[in-house]
Amino acid sequence: MRRAREADSEDVLGFIMVNESLRLLPYRQAALWREGPFGRVMAVSGLPETDPSAPYVQWLAGAFKALAEGGAGEAVRFVTAADLPGTVAEDWPSWLPEHALWLRLAPPGGHGAGALLLARDQPWSEYEGTLAAELAHAYAHALARFAPQRPLRDRLGGWLRASKMRRRALIALLVLACLPVRLTVLARGEVTPQTPLLVRAPLSGVIDRIEVQPNQRVAAGAALFSLDSTTLAGQLAMASKAQEAAQEAFRQSAQLAVTDDKGKLEMAADQAALEEKRIEADFTSRQLARIHVKAARPGVVVFSDRSDWLGRAVATGERVMMLADPGKVELTAFLPASEAIRVEPGMTVRLYPNASPVDSYDAVVTRVAYRAEPTEEGILAYRLHARFDAGEELPRIGQMGTARVYGDWVPLIYYALRRPLTWCRQWLGW
Repeated sequence: MRRAREADSEDVLGFIMVNESLRLLPYRQAALWREGPFGRVMAVSGLPETDPSAPYVQWLAGAFKALAEGGAGEAVRFVTAADLPGTVAEDWPSWLPEHALWLRLAPPGGHGAGALLLARDQPWSEYEGTLAAELAHAYAHALARFAPQRPLRDRLGGWLRASKMRRRALIALLVLACLPVRLTVLARGEVTPQTPLLVRAPLSGVIDRIEVQPNQRVAAGAALFSLDSTTLAGQLAMASKAQEAAQEAFRQSAQLAVTDDKGKLEMAADQAALEEKRIEADFTSRQLARIHVKAARPGVVVFSDRSDWLGRAVATGERVMMLADPGKVELTAFLPASEAIRVEPGMTVRLYPNASPVDSYDAVVTRVAYRAEPTEEGILAYRLHARFDAGEELPRIGQMGTARVYGDWVPLIYYALRRPLTWCRQWLGW
C-alpha cells in the first residue's frame, strides 16, 4: 500500500498492483483494468508492458466488460467462469485458473474507477476477501491520483445535483449578475462661469494696485487694477519736452521763411518733426490712460488672491482675472482617461460639493472634449461641461467637489468586473 501511494506514474502503479500484491494475497495471475468509454487492460502480471492486440489481453478486456455489465459493482466478489456469458466463459480455462477474486477500485467521487482481477487454483476464503477489500480501497485512492480530470461541465453538474439549495443559489446569482445597473464613474468637478469675460493686461508692466477683492461684485466701469505708471510717466514727460522743442524749432523756421526761400524748406522739415513728436506724445498719453483697467460689465470678479498679483510682472494680453455672471454657471468635470466611459451630450452628471456634504446638484452634459489633456494633478483626463438643471439653486462659482458621471445601462457583472478586466487587459496587453 505504501509503494502504491509513492508510485510516480500510472504504469508503475499498475505494475505494483498486479505483481507486488502477491506479498499479501497468494495468486497465480493478475490483471488491472481501467473503466471508461474506451476501457482497457492497463497491466498484466509477469509482463512489463501490455499489448492490446495480444489474444490474452483481448480476452481479458471482454471478460472485464462482461463482469462490469453483469453487476460486478461490489467492492469484492468471488467469480468463476459461470459468471461470464457465452464464448467468454468457454475460453476461461484457456486463460485463467478456476477461481478469481474481483476487486473494484472505486476512488472518491467514482470517477476514473477500475478493477483488479486476481486468479488462482484454490478457492478464496472470506478472510482473504476482507483483506482484499482494504487493499482495493488503498489501490483506488492511489489510482485516483492519475485519473483524468473530469470536464468542468460534469463537475458543475454534479455540484448542482448534490443540493436543490445550490441550484437555487446559482439561479439567484445569475439573475443578480444580469441585473441592469447604471454605469458610473467619479471625476473631479468644479463650478465655472458659463460665459466669462477675461480681463487681460493691456500693456506689459508690473501690477501696482488691485482695487477689488476675490469674488467681489462690481458694477460696469468700476476700477479693477492698475499697472505701475513710472516708466510711462517718464516717457510721456520726455515726449512732451520733445514736442515743445519741435514746436519752437518750427516757429523759428516759420519766421525765417518770410524773408528767405531757404527757410521755407527748413520750415517743412520742422513741421514734419513737430507732427511726429505730437503723435508720440499722444500715443504715450493714451498708453498711460490704459494702465487703469475697469470693468466692462457688471459681475463677480474671479481671481486667486491679491497678494499673488501685486508687484507681479505681466505681459500684454496675460489674463489677470475674470468677470463672471453668478446666474450663468456650469459644471466642469475632468474624467480620467483610465476610467473613461462613453459620455455623450444629454447624459446626467451629479456634483457632490466638498464644502457641503449634504447637498448635491444635477446637471446635463453639453459637450465633451475629444482628446485627453493633463490636469493640474498630472492625470490625463477628458474635460466635459454640463449645464445645471433649471429651477434649482445654483452653486457658487469656484466650488469644488466630486462629480458622478452616469453612462449607459450595463449588467451588474460587467459593472463589478470592469476595472479588474481593464487592469488585466492593460497588464497582459490584450
